[in-house]
Amino acid sequence: MTWTCKKFDELSVHELYAILQLRNEVFIVEQNCPYPDCDNKDFKCWHLMGTQNGKLLAYARLIPAGVSYRETSIGRVVSSPEVRGKGLGKELMRESILRVRQLFQTESIRIGAQLYLQDFYAGFGFIKDSEIYLEDNIQHVEMLINPK
Repeated sequence: MTWTCKKFDELSVHELYAILQLRNEVFIVEQNCPYPDCDNKDFKCWHLMGTQNGKLLAYARLIPAGVSYRETSIGRVVSSPEVRGKGLGKELMRESILRVRQLFQTESIRIGAQLYLQDFYAGFGFIKDSEIYLEDNIQHVEMLINPK
């Protein structure tokens, strides 16, 4: 797996298309959840891409403090359905946390996790930090790592 992290303006049109295609495939089609994926946050974020043989297989959006939450954040965490169950999601989260700490010089990271993934994120040190709420008709919970 090759990991690349770029600001929005550094993405090629092909990289951007692959990102939007993967996010659409999983979050909108697979999860049957029509929602506005293009939320204007992408312009302010870093985009972590995991590729193999030229194909985007994993992606996360690394979000500066003040864009989604007071703290830095990781969002749009997704892996291709064709590689699920092979540990790529864990590799993606480890790389995402590492990059957020390097880019933003912070230990605190907040996420809005789909409720069914709460245990997955807890494995990286995230702790529940909100009540359950609905976002795009899917149960979520805010989680925080390294609260200070």
